[in-house]
Amino acid sequence: MPKTSKVKKKVSKTKSKSTSKAKTKVTSKLKATPKGPIKFSKTYIPKDTEKYMCEKHKVFFRMKLQDWKKELVRANNEALYNGSMDDNSVSADIVDQASSYTDKNVEMKAINRQIKLISEIDKALLRIKDETFGYCLDTAEPIGLKRLMARPIAKYTIAAQEKHEKNEKVHADD
Repeated sequence: MPKTSKVKKKVSKTKSKSTSKAKTKVTSKLKATPKGPIKFSKTYIPKDTEKYMCEKHKVFFRMKLQDWKKELVRANNEALYNGSMDDNSVSADIVDQASSYTDKNVEMKAINRQIKLISEIDKALLRIKDETFGYCLDTAEPIGLKRLMARPIAKYTIAAQEKHEKNEKVHADD
């Protein structure tokens, strides 16, 4: 009788180990699938035939926005560095001074516009994280891939954007 009880214990132990191993394999497969990196070629372009704002689309637009942001930051840094080099040259000619001042003013306005654009890119990246990217902030309708390809920071559908701009124009005239 003692031998059979030992055999039963061994059998039950091996069964519990195999089932726990099977469970961990299943759970690890389930966890690995959605969190795995999305792979696509560098020439990938989102298509209308794919599900709207699937993981591929989100990764594509995240990469596009991050690259755009890096380019803007690099350009701003270059402009600021090159602009600061001109500060040392002071001309005695009043026309040259006025021209230099105007050039610097235009350059600073361009840098400020780019800083605002970088802020909009950051907001779009947050919308990707929040799962609201690609959907209109007013109507919650899909913005559309063509519009997002042209303007990845778009927040509104074309109709909502036109309405928004009309409201801005009306209030600007007051």
